[in-house]
Amino acid sequence: MTTPDIASRRLITACAALAVGALTLTACGGSASADNDKNGGGDSRNTVPRIVISAKDGSTAASINATGVKVSDGRLTSVRMTEAESGEAVPGAMSADGTSWRPKERLERGTAYRIAASAKNGQGRTAAADARFTTVSEANSYIGTYLPDAGTTVGVGMPVSFTFDTEISDKKAVQSHITVTSDSGQKVVGHWFGSQRLDFRPQEYWKAGSKVTMKIDLDGVEGANGAYGVQKKTVTFTVGRSQVSTVDAAAQTMTVVRDGSTLKTLPISAGSPENTTYNGQMVISSKAEQTRMDGSTVGFAGQYDIADVPHAMQLTGSGTFIHGNYWYDKGNPPFGREGTSHGCVGLQDVQGAQGDTPGKWFFDNSIIGDVVIVKNSADKAVAPDNGLNGWNMAWGDWVAGSAV
Repeated sequence: MTTPDIASRRLITACAALAVGALTLTACGGSASADNDKNGGGDSRNTVPRIVISAKDGSTAASINATGVKVSDGRLTSVRMTEAESGEAVPGAMSADGTSWRPKERLERGTAYRIAASAKNGQGRTAAADARFTTVSEANSYIGTYLPDAGTTVGVGMPVSFTFDTEISDKKAVQSHITVTSDSGQKVVGHWFGSQRLDFRPQEYWKAGSKVTMKIDLDGVEGANGAYGVQKKTVTFTVGRSQVSTVDAAAQTMTVVRDGSTLKTLPISAGSPENTTYNGQMVISSKAEQTRMDGSTVGFAGQYDIADVPHAMQLTGSGTFIHGNYWYDKGNPPFGREGTSHGCVGLQDVQGAQGDTPGKWFFDNSIIGDVVIVKNSADKAVAPDNGLNGWNMAWGDWVAGSAV
């Protein structure tokens, strides 16, 4: 049997619990203060603004992307974010309706910050909240650098390629938070090369003129034990015209085909009999009007060191380029006749990268992502992970290397 005294005590306890709950809501995201609801009874005229700071007070693994402030039942009147150690202000932007605020730039990893915010509603009720927190450290996070860059126009062979700065043990978790789609409707599948590289491509080359969208939603995703992603962004790039150039190492020629029509057939000098050129489909991954090529960096120490190789376009990570050659024997030019390089594909050129030469023409008419196919060489096929050359893997094998 419940006595009146016991019933009264239970009612008081219940009211106290409700009061604690209300205070917790007011202080969500950090310490907070607000005008008391003097009239009680849930009167909407006495509702106080409720401020939420995304990073909780005292947290030590806050996101570098999702940090911000939101308010309900009111508008933000001020938000100040600073680096806790230096006191330097972090620039931010308020939404047009005054209900949210976020930093203008991504925060730094392993850095302590403080946010202080205040808000007011139409009835003049005010609230304030603050939080001090530290973003996730480099030791407990990972980042994937990727190609191609946002807003670029690339050739039809350009894969989407991620290289992570730590070994990924939960490949499924990471890959499932990266999606790559094309408005061409082509199916795009990811493939892991080891534990730190993830490439995406369709079964055939990208369709010319298509737009590709890459959505990265790795923020907070645990990719390895105690290591969380910190990236959240959407990247788009455009596939340009289709250009595929075929090097015939036996004939020492290269035929350049754009959108199905032959532009030009150029005489070349591929690898020598002692240093043959890889066969297979290779993708131009970088371009330099002039660059130094030192044989010691690729296993040919003392054989060459040329400071100003003109019109260089990289095809493999191991050092295969298609480039201009100005140091050839002028009395016996090799182009169209014999292979003389250390595995690269050479085009006639001049020192200084100037002049109307085959090397300059091909450089000017090529973009990153264009395909160069080498056939009839005495060498083996290039490895799919040597450069951006996953096209040398059968589609079934490519799909088998996906984690999702």
